[in-house]
Amino acid sequence: MPLFGNTFSPKKTPPRKSASLSNLHSLDRSTREVELGLDYGTPTMNLAGQSLKFENGQWIADTGISAGVDLREAQRLRRRNQQLEEENNLLRLKVDILLDMLSETTAESHLMEKELDELKSVSRRRK
Repeated sequence: MPLFGNTFSPKKTPPRKSASLSNLHSLDRSTREVELGLDYGTPTMNLAGQSLKFENGQWIADTGISAGVDLREAQRLRRRNQQLEEENNLLRLKVDILLDMLSETTAESHLMEKELDELKSVSRRRK
């Protein structure tokens, strides 16, 4: 006879309830999609009275008006932005060319100064 009572004997676990009380798991895929609405479509949201939809990784205004700016104005702003970017690139190129020209003339100037100093030292030695 054990000191602290009977030997270890676990109680039997009660039977599990069925995983789902619904019969949707027995339906075929197309019926489940119709019943559960698995085809969501594009995500949309409404901010401050403006409807936006998510397409190709970007939020696009669902209507023609985007934050008080109509579609034509937005296209005009995009074109202007593109023109300004091209102008900016051209100006950067010009600055690079000017810096190259400045460094070249500076190097030539230093060489001329060095030659002038050498000629002065040679002429002083002759005297």
